[in-house]
Amino acid sequence: MKTTALDSSPQFRPLSTENHLQRADREKESFGENLLQAIDSVDRLQKEADSGIQALATGEKRDLHQTMISMEKAGISFQLMMQVRNKIVAAYQEIMRMQI
Repeated sequence: MKTTALDSSPQFRPLSTENHLQRADREKESFGENLLQAIDSVDRLQKEADSGIQALATGEKRDLHQTMISMEKAGISFQLMMQVRNKIVAAYQEIMRMQI
């Protein structure tokens, strides 16, 4: 069995302040990007559900099951987005209540 010292392992290397700040900037950008992607995904699902409803109403499409599934996906994703928004607002309000 091969053993190595903890301090020689690359995963236990101490982080410098500069590396930590650069990583924080990347995480901040990625959070914003992830949030925009999630909003775009919810919007896309809503548009798909709307087009499915319209196709079903006009008789172009007769698959009620797929239309209902797309509507439920859109509804659940919207509810999730609203819960995430509520958590973000609550966190912001908590930060604003903090005393400096």
